[in-house]
Amino acid sequence: MSTKAERLTRIPSVDEVLRAASAAVAVEQFGRPSVVNSVRATLDDARAALRNGRTAPVEIGEIESAAIARLEAEAAPRVRAVFNLTGTVLHTNLGRAILAEAAVEAASVAMREALALEFDLEGGKRGERDALIRGLVCELTGAEDATVVNNNAAAVLLVLNTLAKGKEAIVSRGELIEIGGAFRMPEIMSRAGAKLVEVGTTNRTHEKDYAGAIGAKTGLILKVHTSNYKIAGFTKEVAAKRLSEIARGKGIPLVNDLGSGTLVDLARYGLAHEPTVAEAVAEGADLVTFSGDKLLGGPQAGFIVGCKELIAQVNKNPMKRALRMDKIRLAALEATLRLYRDPDRLVERLPTIRLLARKKNEIEALAKRLLPAIAGAVGAGFGADVIACSSQIGSGALPQESIPSDGIALRPAEKRGSGRALAALAAAFRRLPMPVIGRIEDQAFVLDLRCLEDEAGFVRNLGSLKLDGDA
Repeated sequence: MSTKAERLTRIPSVDEVLRAASAAVAVEQFGRPSVVNSVRATLDDARAALRNGRTAPVEIGEIESAAIARLEAEAAPRVRAVFNLTGTVLHTNLGRAILAEAAVEAASVAMREALALEFDLEGGKRGERDALIRGLVCELTGAEDATVVNNNAAAVLLVLNTLAKGKEAIVSRGELIEIGGAFRMPEIMSRAGAKLVEVGTTNRTHEKDYAGAIGAKTGLILKVHTSNYKIAGFTKEVAAKRLSEIARGKGIPLVNDLGSGTLVDLARYGLAHEPTVAEAVAEGADLVTFSGDKLLGGPQAGFIVGCKELIAQVNKNPMKRALRMDKIRLAALEATLRLYRDPDRLVERLPTIRLLARKKNEIEALAKRLLPAIAGAVGAGFGADVIACSSQIGSGALPQESIPSDGIALRPAEKRGSGRALAALAAAFRRLPMPVIGRIEDQAFVLDLRCLEDEAGFVRNLGSLKLDGDA
């Protein structure tokens, strides 16, 4: 048996490894500097392992293989497609809305070609990028004017900074929301330069509370749709229509932040009614803000629609340029909005609506077809059953609304240590070539199939599943 010192002396030099045939192939693929760095790092790791009494590769071929594996791992994209089997259709951590094919095609053109982005083709002069979607947005919402920025938090920030900088913004205590990532409405107001004036209580706010708070320093009244939570029981809020009358009577604007926002009544798809943008405009709000990548089903965007005079003020704010949308998302957004001109075909064209409207019996049939493949992939260590489960919209929309669905529940055959077994199983599914993201509940790893449309691709992907203990 060779000693530690002998094995250390057998480790080749960087030049010796680089002279090998496969190293030349790696240089063609990854570039010489990257290959040199990877070989050096692999050799350093081998030396460190040997000095600590561990085994390590010392032959040139072994070093080559380890260095190339390191390069391949580093070259793998961090932004990866996954199978979303969580049951949450608009999953914030998984990218929210899947874009329609029309939007994907439009974005692809925007990436490949020069665009008339801020160029008036008719007049041959500089144009305005908002003009590309303004007409569509006004048509679909009934608003006088519209502008768009990079997300809804930016839309709210921009409106507050434009209309209430150095002034007071009145909000009900029951509407001081916190959105994802611990972003809170009071903090957004502070950054916008507006002074928060809270009225009412957490569960009850009356007309007199708003009227009593309005003064010479009031910049606006802000109504926030509590899309990501509900307060039930002994409650009271002032409807947007009545609030607009109070604001108009005092000569101050009402801003209605819808959050996720929708352009169609979700009730037509069997879901609970969510206030539409057109309804908010019709109720008299001077400005309405909402998202593009949630219920609307498009790319990340934040809309501001409403009074033409106020939109003009917003567009003159220097912050608008810092918050504007890029050409790729703007192209995708226009294509998405055009789909809403034909609402009868939204289900077949817009993935968000299609997945939300998917029938339970269709998902159940899918679960029964997939059961043998999934059971075979996990082996005898887990039981596999088709179960009825509940999906949700996600991204703060209709938090109390669940959607009947079906899926596969995988439960450890042995109850002892089942928690560790489930965690290991979930990790194994995440290690698949296309990671599969499910959820653990009721002592089972649940694969909710509402969002699975590529059945054949999912089955092929399962063939690579390796559980702990597999060779």
